[in-house]
Amino acid sequence: MTDHFSDPSPAAVRLDHYTPADQSEILGDGADPFGVADAGMTWLPKEIHFGVRHEGRLVAHTGLLRLSLSAGGIDTAAVGVGGVAVAPELRGHGLARVVVGAALEHARTMGPPYGILFCRPPLVPLYGRLGWQELDQEVHVEQPQGTVTMPLRTMWTPLHDGAQWPSGEVRLHSFPM
Repeated sequence: MTDHFSDPSPAAVRLDHYTPADQSEILGDGADPFGVADAGMTWLPKEIHFGVRHEGRLVAHTGLLRLSLSAGGIDTAAVGVGGVAVAPELRGHGLARVVVGAALEHARTMGPPYGILFCRPPLVPLYGRLGWQELDQEVHVEQPQGTVTMPLRTMWTPLHDGAQWPSGEVRLHSFPM
């Protein structure tokens, strides 16, 4: 495979499963493929997966998971987006847009009004270009040792017309995804 991506309109498809081998197919076998090991977080696996294949190889992925949270003291739900991965040699070809877009299209059918994701600071501009907005407040998530403040940036996107993120403290009632 070369670093030239010739498909002018790649399509994402729903994957029946997503395994560690699939992740390695995209990102290789590095010890910290998402660059978040230093955060020391325990993550939930995603339940719904979308991917892009190129020349028979899985080259991009996004996963979804329905989550319970409270924002401003109001219990609500969101669809967590995570495991966003694009093969390093194919970054910059719009594959993140394709795979995240397909995942969000499906997330809109799941009911919750918001999509939420956690990312490293250098990825905030990428997600901003994809329509995500950064939360200004701290987000608290569950971890084996109890509730902690999420050390990564938190971003959200509306899944339905008119959805506005509530103001106030945010608490995810589970491990992050």
